[in-house]
Amino acid sequence: MKNIDLIKIQAAALPGNAPLDCSLCPRLVEFRKQNAKKFPDFFNGPVPAFGSDDAELLVVGLAPGLKGANRTGRPFTGDYAGDLLYPTLEKFGFATGSYEASIRDGLKLNRAIITNAVRCVPPQNKTIGEEERNCRPFLIEQIQKIPTIRIILALGLIAHNAVLSTYNEKKSAFKFGHNKLHRLSNGLLLIDSYHCSRYNTNTGRLTTEMFEAVFKTITKQLN
Repeated sequence: MKNIDLIKIQAAALPGNAPLDCSLCPRLVEFRKQNAKKFPDFFNGPVPAFGSDDAELLVVGLAPGLKGANRTGRPFTGDYAGDLLYPTLEKFGFATGSYEASIRDGLKLNRAIITNAVRCVPPQNKTIGEEERNCRPFLIEQIQKIPTIRIILALGLIAHNAVLSTYNEKKSAFKFGHNKLHRLSNGLLLIDSYHCSRYNTNTGRLTTEMFEAVFKTITKQLN
């Protein structure tokens, strides 16, 4: 079975995924075409969510990395951020198997699902407001159709704001802060973390201990 077939199976198994030929964002479509020529073996499409349809934890990132999820077709797979995220999920019981940076590694998530605020890789890893708005219905559908979700982990400020916009919450009432817990108007919990990017970990803005502290908070809330 080809990688693209595995990705299609994943996409069909979970709600709220963008069509693999999504054309909502002209800038991202053009960048996708450029990457398809430059990297013909990459996935180069809207990356589907990864996880279980009975998830209690939803992890929301910003967007796929060019040579990470955009290459492999699975969120946070193949870039440095996944090297911290997935082992942490395993350590706290949200994943089984062994993360090997490939959609064929057999890793499975337990009571968790991972997605991105924007599903396609953006140029220079920077999204724009229009693209975030265009992708928001997919995030809304994902949350609405997985009613078991109890807590949302936002990796970074843009993911934090995307979740708040999904629920029409005032951003001024929910200030972003690492390991900060917010109760939204509908009762769901939102917890923030600095993004587990190479830049943040290399500069010491985010350490493994700091990231694990977030998961300790999550586990406490879910138990």
